Amino acid sequence: MAVQNGKDLLVKIDLDTSGNFESVAGLRATRVNFNAESVDVTSLESSGGWRELLSGAGVKSANISGSGVFRDELVDARVRQVFFDGETPDFQVVIPDFGVVEGAFQISSLEYAGTHDGEATYEMSLSSAGQLTFNVV
Repeated sequence: MAVQNGKDLLVKIDLDTSGNFESVAGLRATRVNFNAESVDVTSLESSGGWRELLSGAGVKSANISGSGVFRDELVDARVRQVFFDGETPDFQVVIPDFGVVEGAFQISSLEYAGTHDGEATYEMSLSSAGQLTFNVV
């Protein structure tokens, strides 16, 4: 895989629950994190005293975070409404030369900031809220 532009990693939100995905506008930095908890089943009889993990068990989750400037009024309004209503709409994460991760996420934090001589900025974090799918692009 060749080196990729960071700006090609996109976070998109389903605007109207019909599969109409639009990029969360103005993101300047984005991070995607996948997690899989392990279930330790080690006992006194474990071979050589090595830890044993239960295959296929545990909780899987994904977290997305991003920061930037809001620039698209329609998407901005949707993000705010999703946060304040506690909704869990579908999001897409486009990872260049890797694929698209899609599924329900909850906006777990939404932060606004600004200085008197600069633009207004925001940061948001999303937590997976169900099973995710992965499609190769």
